[in-house]
Amino acid sequence: MSNEDETAKNRLRKELPEELPATAPQAEEKPAEESPAAAEPELTGRQRLVQGIWPLRITRAQLIVALLLFGLGFGLAVQVASNSDSDSALRGARQEDLVRILDELDDRTQRLEDEKQGLEKQRDELENSSDQAEEARKQTLEKERQLGILAGTVAAQGPGITITIDDTKGTVEADMLLDAIQELRAAGAEAIQVNGVRVVAGTYLTDSGNSVSVDGNKINAPYRFKVIGKPQDLEPALNIPGGVVQTLEKEQATVTVERSSKIVVDALRAAKRPDYARSSS
Repeated sequence: MSNEDETAKNRLRKELPEELPATAPQAEEKPAEESPAAAEPELTGRQRLVQGIWPLRITRAQLIVALLLFGLGFGLAVQVASNSDSDSALRGARQEDLVRILDELDDRTQRLEDEKQGLEKQRDELENSSDQAEEARKQTLEKERQLGILAGTVAAQGPGITITIDDTKGTVEADMLLDAIQELRAAGAEAIQVNGVRVVAGTYLTDSGNSVSVDGNKINAPYRFKVIGKPQDLEPALNIPGGVVQTLEKEQATVTVERSSKIVVDALRAAKRPDYARSSS
């Protein structure tokens, strides 16, 4: 074929449109793109909560608040535990013991209230007295008598009880008598005398063979206590369950307690000048 024929044929191809195929090919069906909502399942409330808090993103302020809440919770737990222990101890007590505890609290409250009223009265008398120097002297003398009773340098009288401990077996020891003195003091005893020996703040008791010594003075059974105070407080304090009377009776000692409207405590102690202590006023 000549070059002219080839050139004409190429020109003809450019002018004519390309021949369509007999059957148009089927367009490939592309799968419909799934929407994001269809691709991911809907999250529940719990899952959204977990995604919101995890991974943890803790700020300094949140950490401080967490520590404060932890400290508060720990303190509350300790307080509840301590209250539970005290409540359980009281819950296991007998009714008469609970009544006694309440009576002792009421009595101590009343004694403190009486003391407060007495001090307020003294203050008012000093403020209102025309001759404050004379009033101050009177109150000083009264205070001296009160301190003399406590120190055992002056005699005292008033309502109270008498305790007699008969120890025929010789089983009563010094610590048992000391427990009795301590119980009487806690119940409001203001003056105590044991077999002619005045009991003061510095009193000590020791065993001496089959007897007892009080401040170095040997005393023998029967031991006789003369106590000034409110009888309604003193006697029940000795008779509490497991108290002084029951302890002595377990040692086969006989204890007798008598109330009286007038008890005289006349055993005296010499006033001793302290070696080192001096007034700071």
